[in-house]
Formats: sequence, structure tokens, C-alpha cells
Amino acid sequence: MRHLLFAFAVVLNSAIADEPQPEIDTGRSAIKSATAGTYMAVTANPYASRAAEQILARGGTAVDAAIAAQMVLGLVEPQSSGIGGGAFMLSYNAEQKKLRYYDGRETAPAAVNEHYFMHDGKPRSFMQAVIGGYSVGVPGVISMLALAHRHDGKLPWASLFQPAIQLAESGFEVSPRLHQLLLKLPRVAARPAITHYFFNSDGEPLPVGYRLKNPEYAQTLRTIAKGGADAFYRGEIAEAIVQAVQDDPINPGLLSLEDMAKYHAKERQPLCFPFLQYRVCSADAPSSGGATMGGILGVLQAFPLQDLEAGGDQLTHLFVEASELAFADRNTYAADPDFVSVPSTLLVSTHYLKRRAALIDPDSATVAKPGNPTGQPSKRGRSQSPELPNTSHLVIVDRYGDGVSMTTSIETGFGSRLFVKGFLLNNQLTDFSFTPKNTDGLSVANRIQARKRPRSSMSPTIVFNPDGSMRLLVGSPGGSRIIDYTARTILYHLGLNMPIADAIAAGNIAAIGRRVELEPGFFSEDTVEKLQARGHRVVERNLNSGLHAIALKDNKLYGGADPRREGSAQGH
Repeated sequence: MRHLLFAFAVVLNSAIADEPQPEIDTGRSAIKSATAGTYMAVTANPYASRAAEQILARGGTAVDAAIAAQMVLGLVEPQSSGIGGGAFMLSYNAEQKKLRYYDGRETAPAAVNEHYFMHDGKPRSFMQAVIGGYSVGVPGVISMLALAHRHDGKLPWASLFQPAIQLAESGFEVSPRLHQLLLKLPRVAARPAITHYFFNSDGEPLPVGYRLKNPEYAQTLRTIAKGGADAFYRGEIAEAIVQAVQDDPINPGLLSLEDMAKYHAKERQPLCFPFLQYRVCSADAPSSGGATMGGILGVLQAFPLQDLEAGGDQLTHLFVEASELAFADRNTYAADPDFVSVPSTLLVSTHYLKRRAALIDPDSATVAKPGNPTGQPSKRGRSQSPELPNTSHLVIVDRYGDGVSMTTSIETGFGSRLFVKGFLLNNQLTDFSFTPKNTDGLSVANRIQARKRPRSSMSPTIVFNPDGSMRLLVGSPGGSRIIDYTARTILYHLGLNMPIADAIAAGNIAAIGRRVELEPGFFSEDTVEKLQARGHRVVERNLNSGLHAIALKDNKLYGGADPRREGSAQGH
């Protein structure tokens, strides 16, 4: 068995140029699990989990608790998410037996065109695009949370901001993970405002345990608590965001006050598909998460899962092949459905996936090509975008039987590095394809266009029993690897009957660009050798997911927090 942790330098040296890298590893703990009978919250930071639990204890709904948790995460885990970014949420109302899907994805400014990321006929490099105002889309999370609160909230909007306001004023302790990411991620100190907040006078990252206060963030939250979402998209907050983007001295962007004022989150239909006896529901376009995960799990159903072993060469081979097929479709069809037709329901249909499963050779790796779910010739070019992995996922179940699964992000670690009114702005425009056409001259579905939402891999998921009750809430950060992380966890828990915390902690698998990535320490030499004999190019590397889940069984809530990160499961 290999060593569990690799040095950061080794990860970088094993990187293949121009491919998105896994998030930097900051250590691993023991398996983290919790059991409760009434309510539970699992988030990426104990401060946020406690805030959510406090709201649940007061009789708040899962949506109420998610709002409180997000405000705290934007303070204590600012590198991953916050009010300067976007999110996708699935919210289940048990009384109404209603599942809602909220799209809080960022939008491109109205002034962009499809050549925005091109320079002298070539696409800009990722780091040229990401730092500064050039990469900032209109933040969507506040609008999305306000929309969800109108439908599924119970406690007053303003009260949900109090835990974060109090913590911002009294201060929180800098965690080992935040310190390590400040130390290791490139060009964090790219602008004076972010440098002043996160680094000391000697230019060193704030040490672990340092009590960091953010009164400016507290004031921003007070403004939103009092004025609602409009106070974010109009007025002094919007003006400060636009000024930071447009006046960036090195890499200004095109975001305008009109872009901010015209933004609105959307309620869309969730994408649901069968897996074994369950009904799995996840985020549909503009997220590719639901359709791609549905492709993976739907293909795997064609094989005798009960006879296969987690981490074994047979199941790992099948998982990789299913993922390659699903991603070939994703890279061709997935984009903002308000701009292009996305055949999501066809991509997860049983008939289509049986045809895709028949393409898999159990004994040999194959080259996956996009399918033809519509039966019509495809006129779309395949899309690639860096989609770097810094995101956060939370799951919550309340006393009323409601549930929330929410993935939230500012894209890469510390986003655009623009720090405004106590929070970081996203760099989500880099989730668009940098090239508007492929080498054959076909238009790419995920090319950037005015007011368009970039394709995402965020996969907030809720799984239902045959009787319609909730069985599992799950999701993860991880860029495009989110899909493999989440699908593998569902497969291990529901397909192989592994306890949810164990399924989260099991070895991750990712199929990236015809390369198989395996998490070291979980796969035997025999498994690796057999995968290589099938023709797979195997790389062992840290795969730093942030899987969080709640499984519901026998009138109990079983929570699991990813041991690769600092999250916690708390409930009563």
C-alpha cells in the first residue's frame, strides 16, 4: 500500500499541463460521523455547522439553517465560497412533498462577447484570466438564498445573519486548512486588500489560531439582513463590487451596475433518474452534475454491482469507463439551457444508457466518444475549461423532515483575489470555454456570451426511497471531479451497502482526460497493475474531496463529514 499523503511538490510535478489539478491537500483525520434523531447539519467548518444547528434548534427549517451556514462559511472558509460567488441548491419540503432546484449561478456581464478570452487568435492562459476583475461574474448566492427563503424559510430573514455577524465582530480562529492554503496557493497576495486581511506586516500568512476579525463583513451582512437581496444588488455594495472589477489596475473586467441590478436566481426543474430501487435527483443545466452523474450510475446498473468490491480492479475499471462515457457527453452538450438546448433527460434515460453500457469492454479500456441522445447529427464542438476546485458543500435535515443539499463556490481558491467589503469575489467566468469554436469550426455550447451562466460540475443531490421519503443527501467540492466523487459515494453507500461515513472516507477515483487518478493508500498494487493491463494510464495522487452527506434510515440521521477537510456533522 502506498503512503496516504504526498508532498505538495510531488503533486505539482505529476501534473499534466493544461489539465485542472485537484485541490491542495491539507491533511486527513479519522472518519467523521454523527447520529441524530431530530435534525442535523453537515458543513465544511465547525463554526458553520454550529451556526446551522443553532438555527435548527430554534425551529428553523433546513433552508434557514443553510442561509446561516453560508454566511459563516463566507467568513471562516472564504477561499471556497461566500456571498461574492454562486451556488446550486436542492430543497425538499416534506409537508408539500415538493423538491425544488434553485440556480444561483453567476452570469457573464452584458458587455462580453464569445471572443472575450481570446488574445491574438489564441486563448488566454488561466492565470492571466483568473486574477483581477476580468474573471468576475455577477454573484448569485444572495439572490438564490432569498428565493429559497421565500418558499421554504420559516424564521425571519434578518435573524439568520446574526451568527455570522457576531462571529465576524468577535473573531474566529484561523484554521490549519486556511493557513495552509494561504501558504501554498499561487498568487493569493495579488492585490493590497486581500494581502492586508490575510497576511501580517512581514508578508506571512496569518498563523493557525490567530483570532481574525472582519467588522467590514459584519456591516455588509447587516445591510443585507435589513434590506434583503436588493441591498446587495443595488446601492453601496453593488457599487463597491463594480468599482473593484472595473478599476482593477492590472486586469479590469466589464461588470456593470446594470448587470448587478438585473441579476435574478432561477427556480428550475431538478434532474431525476433511477439508480437501483432509488430515485436520484440532482442539479440540471447549467450544472452538468446531474446529467453526468446520472450517466455514470445509469451505466453501472447494467453490471452485477453486488458481486463487485469497492477498490477492486473490476469495479474501478467499470466506474472509470462509465465516467469517461458520461464526460464525453457532458463536454459536448452541457451549457446554460437559456442559450442552448441541453438534452439532459435523454442523457439519463434508461434506453440511452443501456446503449452506452454496451460500449464498455470489461477487460479493456476504450476511447469514449460522445453519444447521440437526440438521434440527430451533433453540430457542437467539445468544450474544455479549467474549472479549478475550490468549493464547499453542505447538507441539512430539519425537525420537519425537510432537507437541503447545497453546493456553493467562488471557483478557484480565493477566487479573483479581489476583496470587497469583507468578502472575496468569484472568478467563475473562467468556467466558460476559453475558445468559442473547436478545431473543426463547430461552436462550443459552453462558450461565453452576454448574461450567460457558465457550465458547472456542482452536484447537490437528494436520493429518495421508493415511497418518496428522503434516503440520502450528498455532494462535494472538487471542480470537475465533484461528479466522480459524488457518484462514487452514492455507489458505495447504496450499491455496496457501505455506511455513509465509510463511503465518504473510501478511496476516491477520478477519470480525467483518459487518465485514471486513484487516491493513494486505498488501492492495492494488484488493482493498479490490473488496471494498467487493461490499458488505463494510472496516476496516484491526492484527491481532496469535501464530501458531506446525511443518510436517513430506520428513523435515524447518519451524518458523515469528509476526513480530508475540517468539516463536522452536528445534530440532535
